[in-house]
Amino acid sequence: MSELTGKVQTVLGLVDPDQLGRTMTHEHLTYKHLTTKFDFMYVPPPPGDEAVAENPFQMQHMHWLQQNPYSCHENLQLKKDNDAVRDELLAYKKAGGGTVVENTTTGIDRDVSSLRQLAKDTGVHIIAGAGYYVDCTHTDATKKMSVEKLTDTIVSEVIHGADGTDIRCGVIGEIGTGWPITDSEKKVLQATAHAQAQLGCPVIIHPGRNHAAPAEIVRILQEAGGDISKTVMSHLDRTIFDEGELLEFANVGSYLEYDLFGTEMLNYPFNLEVDMPSDSQRVKILAFLVKEGYEDKIVVAHDIHTRNRLTINGGHGYSHILKNIVPKMLTRGISQHQVDKILIENPKHWLTFK
Repeated sequence: MSELTGKVQTVLGLVDPDQLGRTMTHEHLTYKHLTTKFDFMYVPPPPGDEAVAENPFQMQHMHWLQQNPYSCHENLQLKKDNDAVRDELLAYKKAGGGTVVENTTTGIDRDVSSLRQLAKDTGVHIIAGAGYYVDCTHTDATKKMSVEKLTDTIVSEVIHGADGTDIRCGVIGEIGTGWPITDSEKKVLQATAHAQAQLGCPVIIHPGRNHAAPAEIVRILQEAGGDISKTVMSHLDRTIFDEGELLEFANVGSYLEYDLFGTEMLNYPFNLEVDMPSDSQRVKILAFLVKEGYEDKIVVAHDIHTRNRLTINGGHGYSHILKNIVPKMLTRGISQHQVDKILIENPKHWLTFK
């Protein structure tokens, strides 16, 4: 592992951490929701809206699509917009972006060859994710695998290459869990911790949609030997809302990721009890965490995984944080130095192999 120590592993090879620049720690570039039982994020459209769902990419339907992004099969095929994603990455680079962590794992159609080509075409550093997503995307073969076999597979994706290629992953994750955590998801978490202990690598977690999920995941990882200081807990903006509970979790020591910037909807279909925050509310939470002393543990992203969020389809694109959120942060008590920590220093430290 000595060649990895002190380096970051991109789809084009090892780079010095200082080369990363501004980094989005949780995005998808080739995400594809599969059909039949694996089309797990599809939500039927509201009664009477079936025709809109069949032909959504029109100006008059943009607001509907923003509010119902999972009710249209076509919108769940981000991979179809590969050329648009390339253009988005070029715009991201022009806006000052340097790196994207691509969180598509086994079960949601990871495509490391496309990631390599996108990196070559755009000059943006792209880091691919190893491992497995939520239980309903686990194949029968995956569910039968032992923790040891799962560990070996994850390690191989980092050391040798993923999906039959020589393209190596530079992070484990996003490792997906639901709520409650299933037996198969627990095995993957344990394997993730074992692989991280061997590799000294970064890990990123997709927690279930319950405020208790992040702490339970950390417990499982720690018991299996994981390094929480090298672990990102994603999606906190839809998971923990109470400030006291947030600070209690922050004390655990993981990175705190607010990664749904640009997502603003009235009804969050995967947990209707959740009131999805606005971007202004997300900035307010970041300012609160900075004030409480956690500026060294915050990372941010958009988690783009549907077509409507690309600018070609009326969305905000991968440059939204750099162009719109950063200026807002600077007006809400977050200094430029602290912004640079969140966008540059924190991702750099997280992504560097020990």
